[in-house]
Amino acid sequence: MHPFLSDLRRLGLYLLGWTPVVTLLTLGLGRGAAPLAAALVFGPLGFVYAFIGLSAWYVCRIAPIDRGLSPRGVGTLVVATALASAVWIIAGDMWVSLLDSMTPALQAPALFASRRLPLFVIGALLFWLAVALHYLLIAFDASRAAERRALELSLLARDAELRALRAQIDPHFLFNSLHSISALTVADPAAARRMCLLLADFLRDTLRLGASARIPLADEFRLADRFLEIERVRLGPRLQVTRDTDPSAAACLVPPLLLQPLVENAVVHGIDQLVEGGTIHIAAARAGSALTITLENPCDPDRPRRTGVGLGLDLLRQRVITQFGADGDVRVDDRPERFRVEVRIPCAS
Repeated sequence: MHPFLSDLRRLGLYLLGWTPVVTLLTLGLGRGAAPLAAALVFGPLGFVYAFIGLSAWYVCRIAPIDRGLSPRGVGTLVVATALASAVWIIAGDMWVSLLDSMTPALQAPALFASRRLPLFVIGALLFWLAVALHYLLIAFDASRAAERRALELSLLARDAELRALRAQIDPHFLFNSLHSISALTVADPAAARRMCLLLADFLRDTLRLGASARIPLADEFRLADRFLEIERVRLGPRLQVTRDTDPSAAACLVPPLLLQPLVENAVVHGIDQLVEGGTIHIAAARAGSALTITLENPCDPDRPRRTGVGLGLDLLRQRVITQFGADGDVRVDDRPERFRVEVRIPCAS
């Protein structure tokens, strides 16, 4: 169906835009005739042609010009132009016959007969104008459809990349957790069993919340607490945690498992390497539409220095950049005795 006929608002705007054409047509063809007769004969016929001109949309679909008009396409346009003018003339004969039966004094048939040839030529010109406008309309719709497809493909590609990054993060975490359980099975079987139960609860929560694209920061903190509880089975009082959270930041929506690589890195590469353990400081603050999450932990000053930030943090950085672009950032401050990570993302609510 023609896009104008499927939307009454568009059709109304189209007829409103056609009104000046009808006015010029009436004034031009009615020159030398009585104004009332000219208005009654040519005014309604002008709006009739507005609907005849809509048929150009179907002709343009049959004879597209995206690769140039073929001889067959040109022939189709010529035949359609002649038919459109002929239909207009036939509609005019029917209309003036009706007018003559109602108001013979107007002499509508004589007025129309003297303008039949100019009317046919004007109809052909108007049809070619309608063809040009419909080609522009089709090109505009094609351009919008291409942009929409490009956006959909971009979103699908980004979603696939995010899923791939999540698929790498989850096994990385499980490997470290299972390695910790393995280390406890000999030294403390009861603790290993408790750690397995806590891990099962943690995985259940991650499966439930991980199905969502975004979760409240408060829920993300609860997931982090679950993880730290698992690690506390192994490390005991050596692992301490403090948290400073802006109340307005707790409602911000964040990607699930955003904090997990941070706390995992703080435990495995920080607290676990210190005989006396240490305290992990977690803070979250909101400034306007920006959310900043920082995590700081002590670390062994004599530890072997890594050339990069590690797999977990590298995957986190890729995930933030992929999902938020220039609005997301992960900054790492690696000092001899302190390790600090700052994550900045937009605060959605």
